[in-house]
Amino acid sequence: MAKILINKDNLFHNLKIISNHAGSKEKVAIVLKDNAYGHGLKEIASLAKEFGITKAVVRTLDEALEIENLFDEILILAENNMHTYSHTFHIALNSLEQIDTLANNCNVHIKVDTGMHRNGLAPNELEEAIVRLLKKDIKITGIFTHHRSADEVGTTFYWQNCVFEEVKKIVKSLCEQLKISLPVFHSCNSSALFRTKNFNEDMTRVGIATYGYLESDEVFDNPNLKPVLSLWANKISSRKLLKGQSLGYGGTFTAKEDMIVSTYDVGYGDGFLRLNENQKYLTPKGYEVLGRVSMDNLSLNSLDDEVCIFDDVRNLSKIQNTITYEITTTLSKSIKRTIV
Repeated sequence: MAKILINKDNLFHNLKIISNHAGSKEKVAIVLKDNAYGHGLKEIASLAKEFGITKAVVRTLDEALEIENLFDEILILAENNMHTYSHTFHIALNSLEQIDTLANNCNVHIKVDTGMHRNGLAPNELEEAIVRLLKKDIKITGIFTHHRSADEVGTTFYWQNCVFEEVKKIVKSLCEQLKISLPVFHSCNSSALFRTKNFNEDMTRVGIATYGYLESDEVFDNPNLKPVLSLWANKISSRKLLKGQSLGYGGTFTAKEDMIVSTYDVGYGDGFLRLNENQKYLTPKGYEVLGRVSMDNLSLNSLDDEVCIFDDVRNLSKIQNTITYEITTTLSKSIKRTIV
């Protein structure tokens, strides 16, 4: 069966770089949404705890419940109806309407729209939101925003930072007037963190950098991160392909000479998607994916019983005309993840 290996040393290498740049492990919230970007929610969560990370970010309540005992604080990004909650959980408030769905006495991080125009309250809605939350005895534990272009050269990053600084002033003034404790403030994702020279916020939400990648423009001084995940496949069968014979659906690969080919047990049903056939994809050992990737298998010019399909998806993402995130998150949950 196909398998995914999680490299513990590489993960810890990345987390050390991240926590050093943030100033401490306590300031790092590891983003574990969507099965830890395809790496395995429980596997990465357990390793993060071992490293000393105390905060996590997930997408849903179900994800939070799976790792509840591993972290002191878990921010849930996309839940509206929280009928069950824990004091460990902190819910992202994305709109004024959501307030009515929240359970009394829960913890909330208010998301503020500083320019991405996707989720979050407008700065002029903050006062209404805070007053309504307090009436339900909901604890306002955080204020945050999200950068839309931290990975690209341009002024948008600085513009959003300026807007968020104004948001901080508004919140601090309201907290003083209402005699409530200041929440934590956070805005930096992976690219924003490493674009910030002197990080001084209360925490940072780090996703893709944890797993060894950054999509930031090369002009930035990106850290030397190491990919954490590798995908492996086992041989199903081998055969001799004669010169002129074609292989797979559509016969898009034709042998230029007699050759030995083997079929392996990974396909697009497992999340290894069909390739752009105008470009070659070579495995780390130099084997070529021949013809079209099928639902449950692919073919290589190899006789090895086991083959590493990839251990770094940056080149594959270029061939697929996509981003590294999409390749790793597409991998099936049914593939066994093993920590090595």
